[in-house]
Amino acid sequence: MDIEPSLVGSAERFKLDHELELHEFEDKFVIKSLQSPNQGFWISRRDGNINFLDDETCSGSPSRTSTIYGVVGTIRLVVGTYVVVITSCKEVGSFLGYPVYRVMSMRVLACNDALKFSTGQEKKDEAYFMTLLNIVESTPGLYYSYETDITLNLQRRNKLVEGWMSKPLWKQADPRYVWNRHLSEELIECKLDRFIVPIIQGSFQVAELKLKDSHAMVTLVSRRCNRRLGTRMWRRGANLEGDAANFIETEQLLETEGFRSSFLQVRGSIPLLWEQIVDLSYKPHLSVIKHEQTPLVVERHFSDLSQRYGEIIAIDLTEKHGEEGQLSAAYAAEMKNVPNVRYVPFDFHGHCKDSNFDNLEILYDQISEDAEKQRYFLIDREGNVQEEQRGVIRSNCVDSLDRTNVTQCYLAQKALNLQLQRIGVLSPSECISMFDEEYGKYRALWAEQGDEISLEYTGTHALKGDIVRYEKYYYYY
Repeated sequence: MDIEPSLVGSAERFKLDHELELHEFEDKFVIKSLQSPNQGFWISRRDGNINFLDDETCSGSPSRTSTIYGVVGTIRLVVGTYVVVITSCKEVGSFLGYPVYRVMSMRVLACNDALKFSTGQEKKDEAYFMTLLNIVESTPGLYYSYETDITLNLQRRNKLVEGWMSKPLWKQADPRYVWNRHLSEELIECKLDRFIVPIIQGSFQVAELKLKDSHAMVTLVSRRCNRRLGTRMWRRGANLEGDAANFIETEQLLETEGFRSSFLQVRGSIPLLWEQIVDLSYKPHLSVIKHEQTPLVVERHFSDLSQRYGEIIAIDLTEKHGEEGQLSAAYAAEMKNVPNVRYVPFDFHGHCKDSNFDNLEILYDQISEDAEKQRYFLIDREGNVQEEQRGVIRSNCVDSLDRTNVTQCYLAQKALNLQLQRIGVLSPSECISMFDEEYGKYRALWAEQGDEISLEYTGTHALKGDIVRYEKYYYYY
């Protein structure tokens, strides 16, 4: 199914070079564009200083030459500077007609020759931080494009001013969803716009569906916010600025019959000050931190959401007894004082026990009127806006993974049916679940996304992946 790239404004679109050449000399690393050989820069292996290419730089024979696929950024430790580059990538689909790639492997280039003159303690500290830096090489779920910014959802992109797409990609991007934002700072200072690749962490999944006589492309993009990064147990709740852990914007993008439509949802840790004490127990104890700033934290979180998305429905999927119940009760108490946000408690395990996941209909009955008023974003064949999404549903459980993913898949399916009916692909009495093979592809899309973002936050795949894939559940947590 061929999708024509979307255009915003008539100015020429900014593109990055997709293949670079790395030359390794004894005293420097040289990175050059294969498309434009005069474009490039070099980094001193002694002090990590970055310089533009000149004739003298390119003289001599490198000890090694290889192809790389992007520069992730740089980081300075106690003594040395380290450059992170993409050594292999894989095309995984397209976003609005532009190819998207997954980072398959990275390499850290050490510019730390000055360590020879460092003290013993400096060498020890440097070695410790290098072990942490090496973890970066295996970071999962990283995606990017050379031709377009993938941090912005379709509705936000549509509001961009004339000529926006001619800006360097890092200037187009939403900073909160750029995983390598801080790693790029030195490249930005050196004005190396052609080499700065905005990367998201999250998930990018694509499925092509055949629905009656129509082909439909469904793309699922999950963008992890970089403001409170960290893994489960070690990163819970919100900080004093209201930024929640494991906060992810998920966009379900539909392209069919010349129409483009987008449906957004968000998830994130309960935005209170709380923690989980890590020990050897199966479920470490939850603890809500009593703090005079808590009301402000909650207000800041939802004020930010409202400014970006509009009306908010906050669905709390935690249990209503035990320690989860105490956390949920604290959340509910704070939400009474938050204006213009509808808080909906729904005990997922209580309602859906014994694999009765059809009981999510109980939740939908509670929110359907408000949810359908929020609508979705829709552009017709001529590029005219037919619908705008006026709000967003924010879901959470404890980890904001398994229960949240099942619920978001359910809500996204409801939205997809409405979109397909509006465009005319399905009649008002039809829904995607009537098409067994295509429905399986759609659910697999959400299952793969759930696995990927779970791996990033916990190190394991989603426990409820089989629910999403097959509407069955073999391991109940």
